[in-house]
Amino acid sequence: MSFEYVLITPARNEADFIENTILSVIEQTVLPKRWVIVSDGSTDGTDEIVKKYMDGREWLELIHLPERQERNFAAKVQVFNAGFERVKSLSYDVIGCLDADITFAEDYFAYLLDKFEAMPDLGVAGTHYVEGDFHSYDDSYMNINHVNGGCQLFRKACFEDIGGYVPIKGGGVDWVAVTTARLKGWTTRSFADRVFYHHRKIGTAGGNELISRFKYGKKDYFLGGHPLWELCRGGFQMTKKPYLVGGLALLLGYFWGWATRFERPVSVELMQFYRKEQLERLRLLFSRRLLRLER
Repeated sequence: MSFEYVLITPARNEADFIENTILSVIEQTVLPKRWVIVSDGSTDGTDEIVKKYMDGREWLELIHLPERQERNFAAKVQVFNAGFERVKSLSYDVIGCLDADITFAEDYFAYLLDKFEAMPDLGVAGTHYVEGDFHSYDDSYMNINHVNGGCQLFRKACFEDIGGYVPIKGGGVDWVAVTTARLKGWTTRSFADRVFYHHRKIGTAGGNELISRFKYGKKDYFLGGHPLWELCRGGFQMTKKPYLVGGLALLLGYFWGWATRFERPVSVELMQFYRKEQLERLRLLFSRRLLRLER
């Protein structure tokens, strides 16, 4: 395999999870050229766990940043950029943002690098994920063209084309990166033949699940999601645990954003592109269902 990759992991108090993530990377059939773990003021022993694995692995680096009081998604971008400063002068083909609470099979990165080599227009790649009994594709409205932020790999040229990650306090940093890549003509894809395992419930680091659903709905609004899409998504989520209330919390968050005219941090061009994609997906979904009924 000729492609080389680098990884950056923002980590804040991840002592409960990061060791298994480190073991997953160490066991890869193709190791990263450099892996920078950026500890964002961790105070729970995260740094000490990372240091245990650094001896004899010159490709593994730890940066410790001062502790900060504010926890938001814009801060995560700042942490990522601190790691990016350590790799940007290196020669590599693919750059990845890897969360500190996931695990995967030993051929995970080799599999994705093969996809980049086989598809010259592939700008962003990843896989579906499993979280307990939840599967990100089977149990949600996730588009196969979206790449979840838990592990996003970018072709270097694509990452430069989109200008890297954009700091957004309310979230959607990974979504903006992937959608901007498609807007600029790159292919983005979550592949189904591998998965990663997420060990902390997404979106619940700072609250319970219903609050998390409300925040997701609000985020759907400020990222420019179409109202019709959101109604369908909310209805679908009502059929999943927690039944009914999860979908209601999602819709409440979206329409709270609409009622308060919550400021949207994305461009009109990106929002229009996104809504066009959503309406096309709905058209295809309803067309397939009508065909099944006709049969």
